[in-house]
Amino acid sequence: MTSTETSQNRLAVLIDADNAQPSITEALLSEVAKYGVASVKRIYGDWTTPTLSGWKSVLLEHSIHPVQQFRYTVGKSATDSAMIIDAMDLLFTRRFDGFCLVSSDSDFTRLASRIREEGLLVYGFGEKKTPKAFVSACDKFIFTEVLRFQESAEPAVKRKIANELKGDAKLVVLLRNAVEAASDESGWAHLGAVGSNIAKQAPEFDPRNYGFSKLGELVAAPKLFDMDERIHGDGRSRSIYIRDKRKKVGK
Repeated sequence: MTSTETSQNRLAVLIDADNAQPSITEALLSEVAKYGVASVKRIYGDWTTPTLSGWKSVLLEHSIHPVQQFRYTVGKSATDSAMIIDAMDLLFTRRFDGFCLVSSDSDFTRLASRIREEGLLVYGFGEKKTPKAFVSACDKFIFTEVLRFQESAEPAVKRKIANELKGDAKLVVLLRNAVEAASDESGWAHLGAVGSNIAKQAPEFDPRNYGFSKLGELVAAPKLFDMDERIHGDGRSRSIYIRDKRKKVGK
């Protein structure tokens, strides 16, 4: 799928007000715009409670439709049930290419899986405390902590230095496996193909989690890979290729 096709995807954005913060709304919708058009924006909660008062001005500013759901029983999440039912209704209209589920609650794990079974994309948004099961059920999962830097001049995550990155065994294995899977016979792999492979292995992967804005910057930082910027025949477009330095073959 090309970037143009992705930008035209029709998305349903469903927010669990009990498990999301109004302060990230602008950055959240900006992130959603990278993946498509937010054709539906709904947020679920009991709006009679004072705990959700911080959302009210945000909803009006960003045209997010609030869905009222009373708490009938203490300890039970009626909000989750309402959001799941709504999601299934929207799913079967066949009008959408994907869903954005905004919550840190594991109750939406099966919903994410069910939507993907229908061939639609699922983008999850939640805090780093989000259970792994929900994260893994999404095509891509963005931790909301990395979105907060857009609201201030400071980055949300301090950039890690080379030794820290080299010492992150999980990250190193992930990068090396992705490069290996996307490489040609000489060991070189197109950066875009590497990124696609990583996304399939780890939906929660994001260079911003390590303090880098782009994948190429993160890959270059630990100095474990050779980098090659290639200029195409038209002289205007460029591509980045990477190779594991352990490969002892020529270009």
